[in-house]
Amino acid sequence: MSRTTITERGKVPVTEDEAESDAPDGEGFSRALSGISLVVAVGSGALLAVGAFLGLYVRPTSDDWCALWKARDMGVLGISADFYTTQNGRVTNAFLTGLIYVDGMRGAKLMPAFLVVAFGVVLFFLARAALRALGRPRPPAVLLVAAVALFEALLFFAGTRSYQVLLWAPATISHTLPSLIGLAAVLGAVAAARSRRPWARNAAVAMALLTGLAIGMLSEPFTMVAGIFAVAAGLVCLPRLGRAKDWYVTTWCAAACVGLAGGLALLYTSPGARWRRSRNPEKPLTLAELGETFHDWWRIWQTIIDQWAYLGVVAVGVLLGLGIAFAGPSDDRDTAAGADRPRRVSWIVALLPVPLIAVASLGVTYGLRSGYGPAGWTYGRTWTNFLVPLLLLLCAYGAWAGHRLGRLLRAPGRPAARAATLVAAGALALGSVTALVQPVYTLTGQTVHRSIAWDLQNARIRAEVAKGATEVTYRPLPIASLAEPFFTRVYARDWVAQCASRYYGVERIRRP
Repeated sequence: MSRTTITERGKVPVTEDEAESDAPDGEGFSRALSGISLVVAVGSGALLAVGAFLGLYVRPTSDDWCALWKARDMGVLGISADFYTTQNGRVTNAFLTGLIYVDGMRGAKLMPAFLVVAFGVVLFFLARAALRALGRPRPPAVLLVAAVALFEALLFFAGTRSYQVLLWAPATISHTLPSLIGLAAVLGAVAAARSRRPWARNAAVAMALLTGLAIGMLSEPFTMVAGIFAVAAGLVCLPRLGRAKDWYVTTWCAAACVGLAGGLALLYTSPGARWRRSRNPEKPLTLAELGETFHDWWRIWQTIIDQWAYLGVVAVGVLLGLGIAFAGPSDDRDTAAGADRPRRVSWIVALLPVPLIAVASLGVTYGLRSGYGPAGWTYGRTWTNFLVPLLLLLCAYGAWAGHRLGRLLRAPGRPAARAATLVAAGALALGSVTALVQPVYTLTGQTVHRSIAWDLQNARIRAEVAKGATEVTYRPLPIASLAEPFFTRVYARDWVAQCASRYYGVERIRRP
């Protein structure tokens, strides 16, 4: 047990271990930690800046064609009604689609930049709120920025469908934006809990209900994932379990679940959803089908595990935890009396997200197989719904390990251990950033080259239409495994070609 030395730091007594972090050696470690974090933040930020800038080079493909002419001819309310009555029942999805495409491709081009900035802001303030709730000292801001930036870079660029996750608006509306909305809702709930205004919590609960209702008509996969986590959080925070002082968290989660269920019910009973189910009848859940679903689920996780760059979020979490440990003494809430029970509960709470993510990803896999057949599991854009909580969990585990390790490294006479830990975590985080350079480079080349070719072809088609042409030639420009006109030989079944012809205002488009 270390001796306690009283020093004057805002009239707060500190131990020798804590005072050691203020010594030149501890200050040097903190400066090195901030320097490495700055490099990680700058590298990740540069990749994110490229991704946001690539939005300017996005051009229509697949669902874009239909969204463009419907938003132009029907308006925002018209396309919302169209989705409800004839497409799939996703009213919120249609409403957002109408807003984004009402001015042509302008909204779709700005969407990547919006996602990058909004995710960064929400995650940064959520991290600060989590540290405050846990009673931990606030580390240098550069550590939080590095963690957030690398998290975003891995989310957008480490997967198999980067273009669809960040640059293709129909996919971002359905599978990337819902996670952002959910995180923002949680941040709002935390802010309301900290507010001294009595009406703030009631307003947060009401907003949870409305947000859940909107999400239920936005994305079925995220509705399931969010519902699983909301139920678990509401049960864990029951006042009788001692993790919460009142019913606020449980009430908020219950309101969110009611909203999610209501929105999903409105979607499922819509004429558009009934029409879609009639076109793709659901198969009975046999043992063979269940086995294939588990096989697809395992292949998804094999693909994720094979991407070692995801370990970078653990490493940056370790850096963050080290920064917290060296930032100052923590405000430990546990007392000696009755501390055993809270610790057992804490371990259960800490490990609970692992099975929840497993169940949520299995549900997404089943939905993909039911909707898209045996190849449905390859639709990597839908993985975002459970990748967001996975990456958050990995970062949290890394921060916990870094904090525990940092408290040990604060002891005097351990400069070699400090240096080794910092080098190992920093190297893994920087290696993760480096691993994303090639995917971003490839994505940039494909997106820019297609935009140039598309603009030339679009100018020719516009000129022909201006001269009175009723049929024009269109050369498919595929990208990111998305459908282009003539993806099928039967024109009557080629919905992409028909939407493209409606967009250009011609009767038909021809093959070259």
